[in-house]
Amino acid sequence: MNDIIERKISDLTVKIERPNCIGSKNCINVAPDLFELDSEQICSFKENTDGIPKETIVESCSVCPVNALYVNDNEGNQLVP
Repeated sequence: MNDIIERKISDLTVKIERPNCIGSKNCINVAPDLFELDSEQICSFKENTDGIPKETIVESCSVCPVNALYVNDNEGNQLVP
């Protein structure tokens, strides 16, 4: 699997930097429809991530204790971290 996974969700681009993830599950606690832990216990996107509110996406990424999750808006502005 790639070290960095990126997905466009709504008007946001979410990036997971897998080497930085410690598997705290903070992101999953906020957005269980967006994230899950894979077989390596590292954050991964769920298969279907349609319809997740932008506020939930931003909040779930902002609670990562090691800044392994990034969010950019459609203009490329970094919202998280």
